[in-house]
Amino acid sequence: MAAADGKIRLGLSMRNPYHLAAWRLPSAPARGDMDLDSIIHVARTAERGLFDMAFLADGAGVRAKAHEALAMTAHDIVNFEPLTLLGALAMVTSHIGLVATASTTYNEPYHIARKFASLDHISGGRAGWNLVTSWSEAEALNFGLDKPPEKLDRYDRAAEFVQVVRGLWESWDDDAFPIDKQAGIYFRPEKMHVLDHRGKHFAVKGPLNIPRSPQGRPVIIQAGATDQGREIAAAHANVIYAASDNLPHAQAYYKSVKDRMPRYGRHPDELFIMPGLSVIVGGTEAEAQRKASDLLELLHPKVGLNQLNDLIGDFSGYDLDGPVPRLDEAPRVRSELLYDLAARENLTIRQLYQRISFSRGHNAVIGTPEQVVDLMQEWIAGKGADGFNILPPYLPGAIEDFVEMVVPEMQRRGVYRTCYEGTTLRENLGLAIPPSPFAQAAE
Repeated sequence: MAAADGKIRLGLSMRNPYHLAAWRLPSAPARGDMDLDSIIHVARTAERGLFDMAFLADGAGVRAKAHEALAMTAHDIVNFEPLTLLGALAMVTSHIGLVATASTTYNEPYHIARKFASLDHISGGRAGWNLVTSWSEAEALNFGLDKPPEKLDRYDRAAEFVQVVRGLWESWDDDAFPIDKQAGIYFRPEKMHVLDHRGKHFAVKGPLNIPRSPQGRPVIIQAGATDQGREIAAAHANVIYAASDNLPHAQAYYKSVKDRMPRYGRHPDELFIMPGLSVIVGGTEAEAQRKASDLLELLHPKVGLNQLNDLIGDFSGYDLDGPVPRLDEAPRVRSELLYDLAARENLTIRQLYQRISFSRGHNAVIGTPEQVVDLMQEWIAGKGADGFNILPPYLPGAIEDFVEMVVPEMQRRGVYRTCYEGTTLRENLGLAIPPSPFAQAAE
């Protein structure tokens, strides 16, 4: 369970290195985002480190404006479609969970249910769906819209969307396919269940043309910080990738979500909250700081300002070495977090973009293995996290360092596994395989 075994859960965000200048490091693969061999190496390194899951963030568009800073940070402008990539990674890994983002805004439930069920079968029960809504104009313009749907409409659609997907995943009982050659019976019709959903947003007949998942149903991950997103997570999610840069904020978020779960008949231990954590580790603190300084030297001010523009708003007309002003713009998802960070630490605009360049608004730690594990244990003991989604500032070095230095320190303290508990994502997370609701009804 999430808290009962006392073990730290780990995911790896592996789509791109998080630091915007990481692609300029001499050790970085020239086309790491489109180099399958490099991506395989990262996934296998995380599996060697006994990570629960590898996570691919995604968006169906280029979320950047055509300005000069784009050319300086274009390392993440192109990338593989995540489910296609995870299908390839399933063939070269054996235990690590494989999680991809898929939006409820520009997909249909049948597509998503079928794709993730297929990945679950291909991987032997290791698939996870990161449920998100799409907020960017760049994505909307690729689907015949001038702007994305309003937030409440997006989440209303998402709430129904996940219900339909879960219903489709229950189209077949576990024993629906005897494939009895002698008797000539391939499947049992009474073990097939037609969803026949008709709702506000969707009309889906079903059934799904994929047998029931090896792990009952794929694991559901959710990444929303809004109130509507928290409700969806409390009702359906097994993992949340949260964003908090300080423990009090993380504790408030943790409590807010877990307190909602009993309303949906769920125990709080059925959900793991895993904030993003950017880690630069060294044998000494000085070594770790040197690695961080090497990255900061490659960060152009225009790139830093562009990052702030994406997260808060346009600071280009202000003194970089002056205080961070509060812009007269509509708040964005993480803007208040960053305003609070700047005020709390009295940061200038330059210091703010340098600070967040390692983690893009998530928490970051630069130090020794002992300091990294101290922070993780503090957050877990303080009920701000059940584990962490590790955001490597640069690849492949940051994940290699983590596996070689941080993982042994966690194991030495007895707060991390020494081998995988099973072969499915649910087994390794300590989550029970959900029984078929139709099998329960028949009992």
